[in-house]
Formats: sequence, C-alpha cells, structure tokens
Amino acid sequence: VLEAHVVGCGAVAMRFLACATLLLAAAIAPIAARQANPTASPPAASAAGPAYVAQPRTDQNSATAHAQLLEKRRQGRIDIYFAGDSIVRRWGATDYPALLANWNANFRGWNAANFGWGADRTQNILWRLENGELDDVQPKVIVLLAGTNNVGTQPGDDAKVVEITRGIEAIVSLIRTKAPKATIVLTAIFPRHDNVAVMPTINAINTNLARLADGQSVRFLNINDRLLSPDGSLVDGVLNADRLHPAIKGYQIWADALAPIFTELLGPRADADSAPPPTGDPSAAARVTPPVPA
Repeated sequence: VLEAHVVGCGAVAMRFLACATLLLAAAIAPIAARQANPTASPPAASAAGPAYVAQPRTDQNSATAHAQLLEKRRQGRIDIYFAGDSIVRRWGATDYPALLANWNANFRGWNAANFGWGADRTQNILWRLENGELDDVQPKVIVLLAGTNNVGTQPGDDAKVVEITRGIEAIVSLIRTKAPKATIVLTAIFPRHDNVAVMPTINAINTNLARLADGQSVRFLNINDRLLSPDGSLVDGVLNADRLHPAIKGYQIWADALAPIFTELLGPRADADSAPPPTGDPSAAARVTPPVPA
C-alpha cells in the first residue's frame, strides 16, 4: 500500500511539473515575441473613461504627435492657441495643404499655432494639456473645440450630455489655471450629419456650454446657424463627404466668425508672423512614397 502511495504521489508530482512548465512557456512567449519584433504595434487603447478624467492615447502615433507638440510650444511666439481634435488639427496641418493654405490666409500675422490632434475625446485633450502642451506658452487667446468624438454616431441620454459637458468644462478650467490671462473662445460642437439623430445631443451640450461663458475671459462662439439651413439640413459644401469634418467653405465660415474677436483682442494682423512652423500627422510622412531618383 505504501509503495502504491509513493508511486501515486510521483505521478502527481510529474503532472504538476508538466503544468508548471507549460505555464512558464506561455509567460515567456510574449516577451520573446516582443524582443524579436521591438517595433510591433502597442496594445489598442483601453476603453474610454469618463469624459472629465484625463486619459492618454496609447498608440505610438499619438505619443509621437504629443512629443512634437511639446517641442512646438517652445518655438516661435504663440498669441493664438488652437486646442481640440481632428477638426482643429486638419486646419493647420502639413498633411492637409489646402486647409493649411486657408489657415495661413486667415491667421498669418496673428501668431496662431495649432495644437489639435485627431480622434481625441475630451479626456485625451485634457491629458495632453495636463502633460505639458500648454505649459509656459501664455497665449493671449485660446480657441477650444472639443466633444464631437465623445458624442460619436449614436444619440445619447441626459447623462451623456452632462458627462460631455463636464469634460469640456474640465478643459476650460485647466486652461484658466495654466493660462490665466488668456481669453478662451469656446466653440460650439459643430453639426455632424453622419447620423443626424445625434443633433439633439449636440444641441443640448451646446446649450450647456453657452452657460460657461462670461463674455470676457470665456466667450462662447456658435456658428452652427451658418453651417445649417433653417430646416436643419447642411448648407451645401460646408462639410466633407464624411459629413463630419469641415471643407474649406466650413472653415472659412469659422474664420470669418473668429476674425472680429481676434482683431478686438490683438489688433489687426501684422505683416510678419512669428508662430512656430506647422506640424502634421507623424504617420503621414511614412505614407508618402519618396521620389524615384533620376
């Protein structure tokens, strides 16, 4: 009986050793894979947290863009600082040359710099501003447009409206802390017609945002009545085919609304401009095919 018991224990021990070996191999395999391919894509971003709690983007392209914007804030002179998502970013980006030309035509001489980044939600913008992109800049005017990526393509309930409002309010509060002398131009979320059913959500958020303005240090700018017809349909040509991002006509409407505010606060545009050079999507350079040598 004792011999049988010993043999049985030996078999259990062997099975335990085999399981331990398999578990160790499973743990080592991902490490070996990363060592073999150190440039592999990072894990996908985690699920978005609350709109009012700062959260970084985890993809490498966003990290590279953040580093570029940290460097950009140290260059030149910045009197007007644009913050936001892709709607902001594209306007002054090297990878959208037609929009960049429109940016220069409207803002050159006011030392305007673009710090937007594509696909950002309010929590991502909040994180970027908390982590250096506005530090020591001290612009005179800050234009903020944020929230459409939190809205998304599905209508939301009252709780969603309140959460997104809190997210934008958190950005405004942080801006006032980091740049207390700046006038904030809080821009209403633009219409999006990739799903027109979200418009009541956007309108409710914009109603809340209007209450954040005091007419002095925070000014609310809503140009949606110039982007939409009285019946709620889009004015022809103001948005791209995606029915989300502005076309040049839409950006020009925004510029025309901003110009009187900038003139009031900064005076007319100067002949020279000292803003930092424009930046773009870091991944765009990798997508450009280099010319074939002659």
